[in-house]
Amino acid sequence: MQTPTDTPVLNLAAELRLPTNALDYTILAIYFVVVLGIGFAARRSVKTSLDFFLSGRSLPAWITGLAFISANLAATEILGMAANSAQYGAYTVHWYWIGAIPAMVFLGLVMMPFYYGSKVRSVPEMLLLRFDKWAHLLSSALFAFAAILIAGVNLYALAIVVEALLGWPQWVAIVVAGAFVLGYITLGGLSSAIYNEVLQFFVILAALIPLVVLGLKKVGGWGGLTDKLTATHGENFTTAWGGTGIGSDNPLGANWLTIVLGLGFVLSFGYWTTNFAEVQRALSAKNLSAAQRTPLIAAFPKIFIVFLVMIPGLTAAALIPGFGTADSGYQYNDAIPYLMEQLLPNGVLGIAVTGLLAAFMAGMAANVSSFNTVFTNDIWARYVVRGREDGYYVRFGRLITVIGVAASVGTAFLASSFSNIMSYLQTLFSFFNVPMFVVFIVGMFWKRASAKSGFWGLLAGTVAAMVNYFWIYKQGIVDIPSDQGANFVSAIVGFVSGAVVMVVVSLFTAPKPAAELQGLVYGTRSPGMQEPPAAGDDAWYRRPALLGWGAIVLAAACYIPFSF
Repeated sequence: MQTPTDTPVLNLAAELRLPTNALDYTILAIYFVVVLGIGFAARRSVKTSLDFFLSGRSLPAWITGLAFISANLAATEILGMAANSAQYGAYTVHWYWIGAIPAMVFLGLVMMPFYYGSKVRSVPEMLLLRFDKWAHLLSSALFAFAAILIAGVNLYALAIVVEALLGWPQWVAIVVAGAFVLGYITLGGLSSAIYNEVLQFFVILAALIPLVVLGLKKVGGWGGLTDKLTATHGENFTTAWGGTGIGSDNPLGANWLTIVLGLGFVLSFGYWTTNFAEVQRALSAKNLSAAQRTPLIAAFPKIFIVFLVMIPGLTAAALIPGFGTADSGYQYNDAIPYLMEQLLPNGVLGIAVTGLLAAFMAGMAANVSSFNTVFTNDIWARYVVRGREDGYYVRFGRLITVIGVAASVGTAFLASSFSNIMSYLQTLFSFFNVPMFVVFIVGMFWKRASAKSGFWGLLAGTVAAMVNYFWIYKQGIVDIPSDQGANFVSAIVGFVSGAVVMVVVSLFTAPKPAAELQGLVYGTRSPGMQEPPAAGDDAWYRRPALLGWGAIVLAAACYIPFSF
């Protein structure tokens, strides 16, 4: 049975060509002009490498919070999660309420004091401080490689959608989108990317909200939607936990245990706490309090965004009998394009197309901006050309941005050789983010973890996840019902393997001196770590703990209507 990750993005239905007119293209042109205008405006603030790579650590929490969520809200997620919903129904909520919110809260409350207090410029640099240069170099290389692959996937998926909806040749869409992302990041560095991501967040909402409203109106409201889906897909289709008992058979190919451990813990925490494309936004905040609040502020819209991607998928499944099957003429990935073509008038259609382009560009820009930071600071300045003046690294950062975008264009065309882009994208997270997370979490909470254990744990976790996916799953050694289930299992295998190897290596090698672990292990404090806000600066919206627990409680409460 196909899963959403098995559904190729590259073959949207031919009849989905949108009836765009001059008004729609005018809206799109205005958006591109504004994007470049933000890049030119941000250029004036770039005077040092810290300005270029981390916005001078000067941005307020609400800006970094919206950029944090926008960087994640790539169009591959929008189309993929709508496809998820069209096939699996309400199971999609797990990717948000258990697969995102707890990890975002953990990042804000527990990990950001270490990241921000140690004044590192990247996530891999934390491994240099906690472990050694080999763990640092391996993590930097793996992240840089993965960032370019993921940016290329976003760019190629954009080209496919634009070709299907607007009729542009793929190479035109790839070159145009790549050129605009290159333009505003090269001009204004991370500040340009972040301010554009804030704009893109609102454009994406403006694209999705009309689809939800008009789609619900078309099917008779939420009650009409659930009645139709229950009649055609069964009662579990509109529940979150129905059919997920251990030993139960469900199309997701996962039970509650693999959902909680594989998605809710390993994959989720691996992505949200160590993915520098996200963490970089928090590191650009103006102080520790703002850095901690960045993922917590982002958590609140994340709770509700699931409705904006899930309801269109459910609506498409309700409107077209057998949606996603060969008989219907549509694939699951066609859910949002189908509703755009059927429901949106010109003008609103232009906003929706702009929203999709904005989402793809946000995802690509997040990966390119994090790539140029890691490659410049963690590879080039650390191991290749050391000790040069600050202006040199700003110039090199701009150069490597050009190279990174060019490489993304290359990997975008490379992605065309894969029949399964969404699976390819999600599998990368289990390979690269999960092993990084286990190294962080063991090193952060266990003082005895030795310097050498970081490298070997990272290597073992990455290799184990790949072996599980490509050999044990793909070769049928163990029967796993779907790619989604295989990703959950690969994540668990990678996490356990990395942790075991770290423990074994640490028992046979010397730990780092206690003096070198200050501010790097839980329970210790570094001299650079800032003090809590002074009295009078403790309004509820400035309290990270209150924001964090509020997000968790709200996400848990959202499960109630979908649990019965």
